[in-house]
This record gives sequence, structure tokens and C-alpha cells, in this order.
Amino acid sequence: MILVVDYGMGNLRSVRRAFEHLSQEVRVTCDPADLLSAARVVLPGVGAFGEAIRRIDDLGLREPLLGHISAGRPLLGICLGMQLLFPQSEEDPGANGLGVLEGSVKRFDPGVKIPHIGWNNVQPVGISSFFSTGEDRSTFYFVHSYYVGETPWRIGATEHGVVFTSAVQRKNVVGFQFHPEKSQEAGLKLLGRFAGM
Repeated sequence: MILVVDYGMGNLRSVRRAFEHLSQEVRVTCDPADLLSAARVVLPGVGAFGEAIRRIDDLGLREPLLGHISAGRPLLGICLGMQLLFPQSEEDPGANGLGVLEGSVKRFDPGVKIPHIGWNNVQPVGISSFFSTGEDRSTFYFVHSYYVGETPWRIGATEHGVVFTSAVQRKNVVGFQFHPEKSQEAGLKLLGRFAGM
């Protein structure tokens, strides 16, 4: 069972349909108790960092999410959901993210077109269970105005005015800045790998 967290700021329908296309059982919920027994959790996200983390806290989801991660069960953050895995964002410096990965979320420099929207390449970096060693870069669909800079957990990098982190993995925690659920076969391949964790 894959549990998709609904905190009111996610692209839930597309995420659900993508996993169902892969013959996965999916449940969408905002109930913290559901996270206690979930095998795999997806944290989607569209919108602002500060508002998203406030909603997560208001719904009582922070501790269950952290508990799920500390228990070694897989969690996938998509777009804003990936950014929420970090401690802070320049979008809302007073908001405390989940802080399970080291690094920070930054705004693209002036002069760089934002939002970064459309198809762009992801270059595999290092070793991960999501991008095979020596695998060619693939193209995925992006929509975002903030990005993750340097982090020791980078497994994918993309260039848009600057080279930024577009995929991360730390043991059971995975994040994609792009939308795999909107990225056709390349995205479905990554979601299938997450379902197999």
C-alpha cells in the first residue's frame, strides 16, 4: 500500500493515477494515524514552503512523517514535498521544514526565468537505486521557483541558470524536484522503483 499525504497542497490525482497505472494500491489521506502503519508514503506538494509546513503541523502530520522515516520505511517527496525534507527555505525563512536532509532551499537568482517550467534534463550523480550507474540523463517535467542547492544526498542534477539538486536519496528517503507523475515513461520508471523499495 502506498499512502499519499493530503495536506491540501498536493497534485494528488496525478500522483494517484500514476501509481495505479503501475498496479499499485494507493490511498490518499490526511489522518496522522494512517501513517503509523503505511508501508510507503508519498509527500507531494504544490505551492509555498511556509504554508505547506504550517498545514502539515496543523494536521498533526510532522511527528508521524518523522516516525515513518526513522522506522526505515520509504518516503518520497515530490516537488515542494522534496523541499519540505530540508530544514529551511528562502521562500519563508521563519518556517521549519522537516529537516531530515542537510541543505537549503534557495530562490533562483534575478535574471533567471521563473518559474522553471517545462521539460529539462536530470543528470544522474553518484550511486543510487533510482538512477543506474552509467545511465544516460533523462528528461522530466518541472514547475518550481525555488531549488535545493548543494547537499550530500544529491543523486540527480539539473541546470537552469545554475546547476541545482533535482533528485535526492538518503537510505529510505527519496525526493524529486520534478514531477515524475507527469514525466511519462521516465517518470513511471522512477515511481516503479520507489514502489519496489
